[in-house]
Amino acid sequence: MINFKQRLEQEILLGTFVKTPHPHIIEVLALADLPFVVLDAEHAPFDRASLDLCIMAAKASGLTCVVRVQNNTPSTILNALDCGAVGVQIPHICTAEQAEKLVKVCHYGEGGRGYAGSSRAAKYATKPMTEHLKDSKANTVVIAQIEDPQGVENVESIVNVNGIDALFIGQVDLTIAYGADSIHNEKVVQASMRVIEAAKAANKPIGMFVATAQQARKWRELGVSFFCVGSEHKMIIDGFKQERNVMNS
Repeated sequence: MINFKQRLEQEILLGTFVKTPHPHIIEVLALADLPFVVLDAEHAPFDRASLDLCIMAAKASGLTCVVRVQNNTPSTILNALDCGAVGVQIPHICTAEQAEKLVKVCHYGEGGRGYAGSSRAAKYATKPMTEHLKDSKANTVVIAQIEDPQGVENVESIVNVNGIDALFIGQVDLTIAYGADSIHNEKVVQASMRVIEAAKAANKPIGMFVATAQQARKWRELGVSFFCVGSEHKMIIDGFKQERNVMNS
């Protein structure tokens, strides 16, 4: 069966960020037939317990779940993957050396991810170690988020690091870093295009955040292949505003 890493390479995918640290929202989102969600542990109040419950709900619902981790420490990455996330999206990747170290801690091996057969990822000690190691190597997705000028300058070397499976453009952080006032600023657009071209040259998927699917269509034509459109918070707000406007029209 095709895994998420292969889907990233072969398909145009549209998922969303999840800001609510509760498994009920995961169950609801699974009913929307999304190909993936990203639990936003960087900017939303996920602790270890809520992250665990949301990943459990995602696995039970057949919903592919990536975690945007709050930092790049080995323990943070280990926790997300042991809980059963299919991969991690790591913010503020700025150099190839940094990317190489992070790839190492995402995978098993000398100096890498610590092994525990008792984790959900290893099916609570019911999965043979050799099988789990093989599956983890094949399925774990490492997404490098490029959102700093230094990361843009080094993007060609970052994307060619073995084990970096995809890039993700952080346009809002780039906007702030460049001292711009909009993601439409020419400097931000040119930086985004450099990241896209680097990913295309390396034949690796490239993702980004968009506020609407309409915005995604433009970037899809330029080579972006997976998107986080808004969040469940935004969909709730926009949905009820739209219904209120219909009622008042």
